[in-house]
Amino acid sequence: MRVDIVTKEYPPEIYGGAGVHVTELVRALRGAIEVQVRAFGADRDEPDTTSYRVPTELAAANGALQTLGTDLEIVGDVAGADVVHSHTWYANFAGHLASLLHGIPHIVTAHSLEPLRPWKAEQLGGGYAVSSYIEKTAYEGAAAIVAVSEGMRGDILRSYPSLDPDRVRVIYNGIDVRQWRPVRDDAFLRSSGIDPDRPSVVFVGRITRQKGLPYLLRAAEALPSDVQLILCAGAPDTPQIMAEVEELVRRLQSTREGVVWIDRLLPRDELCTILAAATTFVCPSVYEPLGIVNLEAMACGAAVVGTATGGIPEVVSDGVTGRLVPIDQVQDGTGTPIDPDAFVADLARVLTEVVSDPERARAYGEAGRRRAAEEFSWEAIAEQTAALYREVGAAGR
Repeated sequence: MRVDIVTKEYPPEIYGGAGVHVTELVRALRGAIEVQVRAFGADRDEPDTTSYRVPTELAAANGALQTLGTDLEIVGDVAGADVVHSHTWYANFAGHLASLLHGIPHIVTAHSLEPLRPWKAEQLGGGYAVSSYIEKTAYEGAAAIVAVSEGMRGDILRSYPSLDPDRVRVIYNGIDVRQWRPVRDDAFLRSSGIDPDRPSVVFVGRITRQKGLPYLLRAAEALPSDVQLILCAGAPDTPQIMAEVEELVRRLQSTREGVVWIDRLLPRDELCTILAAATTFVCPSVYEPLGIVNLEAMACGAAVVGTATGGIPEVVSDGVTGRLVPIDQVQDGTGTPIDPDAFVADLARVLTEVVSDPERARAYGEAGRRRAAEEFSWEAIAEQTAALYREVGAAGR
């Protein structure tokens, strides 16, 4: 069996959880089945991997049109595959057209949903209407849709009610605890402005509405004065949210010490070092289908404080591997808290409870690493995915 996996992100061009997912899934699948990776971006030297650039004729076009042009470059090369598997709307158009053209099943993995990210219109303009159309069309035409959590499955069926629920399967994201592990390097921490002897709250993520960073920065004002706030944050969606975050960080730094902002992409070992030194990791997202970053923090032995939304409660076991922060959200697709001040206050309260009890936080971290290793291995996820390939491949014959 040959499976063609289509993705925008693939090493070395990774900027989010979808890219991590595809990378680890491909690694776990290869050797069991034939996998051809078809990825956006610059040429790569990995065997059975082909890269596709934006057609030169579309160099000045809207970003959504550039995506569709790249997808069209991919479609013809999928000939000969038994199954095509696409990740995110960027690749969905290629998967959908390849399915129609070559008469093969198309599987979509849902890492996020356009109807639940209306703020993307700030970034894409009219391209958001295009991305929404592509996603809807691909999902409704797919042989199967993989949701990365039960919460995500519910979101998919609410967003696209015409779908047959039997076609929407849950296969979790995973983590490799051999790569993501506790690393100690106090010299690196100090060189980065982090005091390894002080308690710390660590955030890792892109600067985007869904990650909830502005809420965290407001909550941090109420943290005990000895607590450091470490922000590993970059890749802003828009200049507007970048400006908002910069102003909130400036305001916070004017009132307390130990606010460290690292805006460069960190190598894994350096990020493992920061996570392992954290008293707690925080995921203040208002939309999160699962959150690979929570698994990364758990694998590094960090307690996790996360918003009780999306797939986060399926990863973070409240009172065992960390704590969940309650949130009541507007049902308009934005994930906005109904009472933002209450959410900020609850986030500050829970974070304070965890960082003020380092022994309990350490116990959360130890339990989290065990849970990551036992329940979220990529080998198990690859086996489930390969079984789905065989199922839809057989049905498509």
